[in-house]
Amino acid sequence: MQPSLGEKYQHLAHGFGCLCHTPAFARINARITEGLSRRSVLKGIVAGLAAGTLGAGGALAADDTRPRLLTNTRIFDGRSAQLIEGRNVLVEGRTITALVPRAERVADALEIDCGGRVIMPGMIDAHWHSILAAVPEMVAMTADVPYIHLLAAQEAERTLMRGFTTIRDVGGPSFSLKRAIDEGVTPGPRIFPSGAMISQTSGHGDFRMRNEVPRDAMRSMSTAEMAGISAIADGVPEVLRRVREQLLLGATQIKIMVGGGVSSQFDPIDSTQFTVAEIRAAVDAAADWGTYVCSHVYTPKGIQRALDGGVRCIEHGQLADEDTVKLMADAGAWWSLQPFLADEDSNPHASEAQRAQQRLIAEGTVRAFELGQKYDVNMAWGTDILFSPGKTGTQGKQLAKIVRWFSPADVLRLGTSRNADLLGLCGLRNPYPAALGVIEAGAMADLLVIDGNPLEDINLIADPERNLKLIMKDGRVHKDTLTS
Repeated sequence: MQPSLGEKYQHLAHGFGCLCHTPAFARINARITEGLSRRSVLKGIVAGLAAGTLGAGGALAADDTRPRLLTNTRIFDGRSAQLIEGRNVLVEGRTITALVPRAERVADALEIDCGGRVIMPGMIDAHWHSILAAVPEMVAMTADVPYIHLLAAQEAERTLMRGFTTIRDVGGPSFSLKRAIDEGVTPGPRIFPSGAMISQTSGHGDFRMRNEVPRDAMRSMSTAEMAGISAIADGVPEVLRRVREQLLLGATQIKIMVGGGVSSQFDPIDSTQFTVAEIRAAVDAAADWGTYVCSHVYTPKGIQRALDGGVRCIEHGQLADEDTVKLMADAGAWWSLQPFLADEDSNPHASEAQRAQQRLIAEGTVRAFELGQKYDVNMAWGTDILFSPGKTGTQGKQLAKIVRWFSPADVLRLGTSRNADLLGLCGLRNPYPAALGVIEAGAMADLLVIDGNPLEDINLIADPERNLKLIMKDGRVHKDTLTS
């Protein structure tokens, strides 16, 4: 049975203020990506990023090439609810090569004494916006394009310094930032980019104003489409084309819009978007490249249509009813949830009506986590922060707060190995060579040394500046206060 969604939802903010469906978002992204095809702009951005990292305290300096042996530590491996005792972690190059018995010596290894602290995998945020998470809306609307990318690079480094070594980007022009991070131009988490959001006409990714409708020969693509933030597609052939374009650009997964957003101009939250045939076309195009489709959607009807079309991951879905959650579980689909709880970490709203609607979504969030647990849905976690420099620092806190529904061990699993399992759905489109979110032989050397035991006090991850004593990504140490 599907709920009747009507006028009372009309100001409900996507993700408590997530603005990715607003005209302002489209205009900002148009500014960000405007002119990126010009080689001079790209060269200027890269040169600026490179210059900015030269004085970064040696974080990007050539590392000692000897193997590293992290000693005197207890290990949360990303999976077990018990700490592994009596083992050291051996890192060679970018990967973990072994968990070595504590008494065993490793010739020529550089030893890092962890002082009996816990070591855990780097954390993963499965719903992040790399370019616009920390840019104030007015700055994004008025600043020069290279400046916005420099801010995004700075935020990428801060993201890494919070212990998040990997993110899944579900909307925004992050391809260039991903390349800069992968090439060592600037520090940051590795990025799994979705590229432009695929939307029907009048859908959640159609950012056109009324005076831009209908299309004509003089303006066949909207500003947002030209910018690469969205791609409007109607009918199976257009959906196939737009999905394939994102795969050409390097998308590791595809995002489509199967439902509305109430604060949007023209697509109410109760609308259901794309036909099953169109959704299936996106899914088939992605599957031909060995990857998957995730979808923005809130309502039971929209979730059911997405599942009917073969979508593998539902983003948000806070209005799901029990029957729909059962369908997700039966389909083996993933549910990427965010802790939208109308609390101090939510985006502020001026009117009481909006705050009341935040509380409504918070109620839905509580039900969603409870139902997901009840029916053993494949669950993932993310934050979905936009235009909020003051909120990005809550990333670890927003993971820790879901201890309301999960044990500390399960919270850590969600933020490490479980999110990594979701990322792994992209198959051969995965640009990274080894396992993520775990501490085991052959995995990427993404390691955090934490002052305390997060299995006993999950809130330790909410204060990374104080509690993370060492941060390693790809075998490179970006923070080390163990010896200071």
